[in-house]
Amino acid sequence: MGEVYPAVHDWKVMTDFLMEINQGPLVVPHRAEDTGIRRGLLEDLALKILYLNGEMTLMDLSNHLCLSLGVVDEIFQFFRKEQLCEVKGMSGGTHRIAASQQGRHRAADLLSLNQYTGAAPVSLDDYVARVKQQSVATSTVRPDQLAVAFQDLVLGDDMLLRVGTAVVSGTSMFLYGPPGTGKTSIASRVRAIYHDYVWIPYAVEVDNQIITVFDPGVHQRRVESEIEDSDRRWVLCHRPCVVTGGELTGEMLELQYNPVSRYYSAPLQMKANNGIFVIDDFGRQRMRPQELLNRWMTALDQRIEYLGLPGGRKFQIPFDTLVVFSTNIEPMQLGDQAFVRRIPNKIKVDFASPEQFVKIFRREAEEVRGLTVREEDMNFLVDYLTNHLKVELSHCYARDLLDQIFWAARYLNAKPEFNQELAKWACSNYFFSGMSNSHNPPAQ
Repeated sequence: MGEVYPAVHDWKVMTDFLMEINQGPLVVPHRAEDTGIRRGLLEDLALKILYLNGEMTLMDLSNHLCLSLGVVDEIFQFFRKEQLCEVKGMSGGTHRIAASQQGRHRAADLLSLNQYTGAAPVSLDDYVARVKQQSVATSTVRPDQLAVAFQDLVLGDDMLLRVGTAVVSGTSMFLYGPPGTGKTSIASRVRAIYHDYVWIPYAVEVDNQIITVFDPGVHQRRVESEIEDSDRRWVLCHRPCVVTGGELTGEMLELQYNPVSRYYSAPLQMKANNGIFVIDDFGRQRMRPQELLNRWMTALDQRIEYLGLPGGRKFQIPFDTLVVFSTNIEPMQLGDQAFVRRIPNKIKVDFASPEQFVKIFRREAEEVRGLTVREEDMNFLVDYLTNHLKVELSHCYARDLLDQIFWAARYLNAKPEFNQELAKWACSNYFFSGMSNSHNPPAQ
């Protein structure tokens, strides 16, 4: 196995690069028996690909299967022996082949059973071993990483310590508190804390069934450099992050069978392995909270998950994901003590202090939108919210009230500005109660 170097010649950068890749590049199997997959399954997959693509060189077939030329040559020799292919010539130093009439008939029969024609799968044993080796709990997390990930939020040192502790645990955290206090903002930025990379397989084979795992919507490839001399059935990615909200159903946590293509897609928690699974607005999903809690009782406690195939066959995979529950519902209304015990990190995200609110508002107004805010007008807004309208200082009010001002300015074709009258008007347009007497936006 050759060494992998980044496209730089600085030895410190090179060392950091190698440390970012969990366990280094994966050994390339050069014989079919070394892939961990039954050769017959690889032969069937190759024949379907050849049938659908017409003429292919062995190199093309190798690239499509993500297998070495050594393995593809074994498959080619089998095709020739069984008269499943025809040699059309040579190209680029390799044979150019096409499916024979007998091969086309067999491929059509195979496609009627299973239409998967992607990269060759990895074995369940190899998948389980790799997930354990690159566990999210083993990732190095330092305070400076949190400072960068949350640099656009106003969080106190105590909050950063609590979140950092939860992330290092690699288990689960419960973000709870009133609406509008930044729970979703915190949860959505957890992914940015991690700086290392993990290997994700295109697909996994279980009992001759193919389960696709790699999902471009979840798995972000590392694109800075090519990884040579590595098993191409695995993709080097940033740690994955799955975010769900009210759309989550129980079916999404089971293997997804496509009756047309006749193969499976991995459930959300399997796609999130070695990464983060965010459940936003927990308690408002299409599935009842108790249903989810019962489903994951063992997973959260023992870090293993059981999935089912047709006929009742169950198989076990690691449940290696940092689960982030975010809710504005009282936690004890969502589950009993037995479940709450299994979420070791419980973090209350409360209303902002006046000082925090001023920082949030100024950052949103001046740094994000380029709007100057005078100190006396800022102090007026804080006093107006707390003493006149009698509302707590939710973090979201800064963005939402500025939205009101900018929308009105755009409607009036005027330059946005911030003053006391506009602050009162924005509040009157935003809050149900405690409105000011003005119903028209003051001239800007």
